[in-house]
Amino acid sequence: MAAAKLFRICFITASLLLFLLFIPTQLSIYHPSIAILRPTTSVFVRPSSGDQQRKYPVTFAYLISASRGDVPRLRRLVHALYHPGNYYLIHLDADAPPSEHRELARFVAGNAVFGQIGNVWVVGKPSLVTYRGPTMLATTLHAISLLMRTANWDWFINLSASDYPLVTQDDLIHSFSNLPKDLSFIQHTSHLGWKLNKRGKPIILDPGLHSVNKSEIWWAIKQRTLPTAFKLYTGSAWTVLSRSFAEYCVVGWDNLPRRLLLYYTNFVSSPEGYFQTVACNSEDYKNTTVNHDLHYITWDIPPKQHPRSLGLKDYRRMIQSNRPFARKFKKNDPVLNKIDRELLKRRNGQFSLGGWCSKGDNKHQTCSGLQIEKYGVVQHGTGARRMKTLLTKLVSAQNSTKRRCR
Repeated sequence: MAAAKLFRICFITASLLLFLLFIPTQLSIYHPSIAILRPTTSVFVRPSSGDQQRKYPVTFAYLISASRGDVPRLRRLVHALYHPGNYYLIHLDADAPPSEHRELARFVAGNAVFGQIGNVWVVGKPSLVTYRGPTMLATTLHAISLLMRTANWDWFINLSASDYPLVTQDDLIHSFSNLPKDLSFIQHTSHLGWKLNKRGKPIILDPGLHSVNKSEIWWAIKQRTLPTAFKLYTGSAWTVLSRSFAEYCVVGWDNLPRRLLLYYTNFVSSPEGYFQTVACNSEDYKNTTVNHDLHYITWDIPPKQHPRSLGLKDYRRMIQSNRPFARKFKKNDPVLNKIDRELLKRRNGQFSLGGWCSKGDNKHQTCSGLQIEKYGVVQHGTGARRMKTLLTKLVSAQNSTKRRCR
């Protein structure tokens, strides 16, 4: 009797402990009405064809950042970017109202293809992002960390809700399939120009690091001298990072990424300098950094602080640039319809054309859902030819010295 009583007590205690530890963990990972990402999410099993599973030659992990009022843009952008071989993490600024967070969660959770493949997530605990502050950089590093622990991918791409692709994902996959996977595309320069006094010397504090309320960055009265322990670089905030370099920035095997992260915490517009300075001061990565951001952007009058909104008059120049992405676009600008129709072969509410989903004849192909038997098929088009022209030029032997940090 005593032994039986002891067994029951031990069993009840163990069951209670498992309940307290296991059940809350599962609830924090997934709720059926919202798709949120937690670091403990398991690796997803991809659809297979027969006994042999087909794989895509390369895969991309996207961070798509958005702020208040951007949910309609997000829906359109995710449809334009989606591919079952890639991974997508969406960060909606914590400053956005709860109704927008719920709307975004319903969009992701309610899409049958997203649910079937399991490769689109929303950050469950978003951060406040301050304009020109380091909180955007913190959000990017957080996304890299989550995506690295969740999936296997080759390149990380950060975009905003005002970006848009100029090629299909099959075009992008085909174009990158023969590139060395250690290459990162980071626009960079050590010639700071006007940024020397406007960015390099000021000291700022981002309230988003310690406050639940959004506000402008704070400026210190005193300024600092330029660093002598490392060389400053600047460039575009929009990058395509190799998995190796992304891992180095998050869990670097030397202390450079962490030292620079602390330095850039008080730096104006840190996303325009952190990755550039880390890569170009690293012996391992300074020669694998291509000096390009793969974006078509037109700027306002000097000093080029704000990109101009693109429209129909920019369409031809966008195509001729051979770049896979462009920014920025106003919500539902007519040029987006033209890009959908002529470049992405995408209809309203559907995905961009790809080998994984194409249906119909050559003139009237559509992409509305996954065709399991076509998973792993890449159906590239004219966008791949344009991109390969650009990439060949950027990584060619005669341009190898130009892409190195100097």
